[in-house]
This record gives sequence, C-alpha cells and structure tokens, in this order.
Amino acid sequence: MIDVALTSLAPDLLDYCEGWALQRRIHADVVAGTRADSLILCEHEAVYTAGKRTAADERPVDGTPVVDVDRGGKITWHGPGQLTGYPILHLPDRHEVVAFVRDLEAMMIDVAARFDVHGERVEGRSGVWVRTAAGWDKIGAIGLRVEQGVTMHGFALNCSNDLQPYDRIVACGIRDAGVTTLSALSGRTITPADAAPIVLALFQDGVLGLASAEEVAA
Repeated sequence: MIDVALTSLAPDLLDYCEGWALQRRIHADVVAGTRADSLILCEHEAVYTAGKRTAADERPVDGTPVVDVDRGGKITWHGPGQLTGYPILHLPDRHEVVAFVRDLEAMMIDVAARFDVHGERVEGRSGVWVRTAAGWDKIGAIGLRVEQGVTMHGFALNCSNDLQPYDRIVACGIRDAGVTTLSALSGRTITPADAAPIVLALFQDGVLGLASAEEVAA
C-alpha cells in the first residue's frame, strides 16, 4: 500500500521548489525505512523545469526563469490543469528504471482510456502520445531520478492546461512533435481532479509491473 503524502490540486497550487523540498524529505525517510513508499499528486504554480540534459537553445529566449533540477530528461512546463505525480518508492530487486518508466506509461495510458483517449508509446521516446494527422502529440511526460534504490520526480499528465507555455521552449527536447491535453482530445473539460482518483487507484493496486514484459523489452 502506498502512502499519499500530499494531494494539492486547484485552487491549492503547489510551488515547485516547495514540492521539490518535500520530495527530498520524503525520499530521505523512505531510504531510511522510517516511511512507507509515498506518492505526491499535485498541480503546480506555473514553472519551467530543466533536466540535466537540457540544451541552451531549448530554453526560453526571453529570460523567463527556469528551475534546474536533478532529474533525467530535458525542459518541460508544469502548471495549472496538469496533473503532476511524484512516486517516491523502492524499486524492488533492482527493478530497472526502464521498466518503471514503462509502468508509468502504462498507468497514464490506462487513465487516458478512461476518458476515451487512445494513448500510445512511441519507440525510442518516453511518455504517452496520441497520433495526429501531422504525426504525434504528447499528453504524458516522465522524468525520474533514482538514488539509493528509491525514486524521485515522476510524471506529468496534461489534463486541461493551457498549451501556450510550450511555445516558448523545445518541450522535452523534441522538435518534431506537438503537445496536447485530455480535454482537447475528448472535447470536454477533464481536470486533474477528475484524473487523480484513477491515478491513485492504480498506484494502490500496484503500479510496479503494470507494463508487460513485452512492453518493457520493446
């Protein structure tokens, strides 16, 4: 059973740096064995965050502040209308990071399906995608850090957020694909508050191993 450390959804938006500090505190407790595996679900105040591989030309060119973080991946945006989740948990038996990424993808694909949105994986790229006439649009992103066998950072699922902030960056370092939301795809408003109970239920059922062996190997 996973412990829900915090659920902070609109109108109670979570400052990114406060959330990051909370992650570090919980991570230390989980590593020490004084706290159970935990999950933070939130909507952030609008912010750009950049993983360790972000290139200079992928950042905003107008001086907009960016928080540099210790996760994998590149630059992205978090903000109102996007459900962000931070699973802080042990990877059992050296459960591979790639396998955990596939588990998180499977979880978001399942959530999208509950709203009649068909999410897919794209070979060579992490996250959850939908096919468009022009190619692919991303609805779910993943960026992780694993330290002492315990995960940090996590996933972001676009629910009802404004897409304009993505125009100022090269989101996830990918120049040949777009970004979309569950609301845009379904034709109705789907908020993080709508998606969060489904995400929580999937974690409570056990997200590790959600992806099949074939999906992990793909």
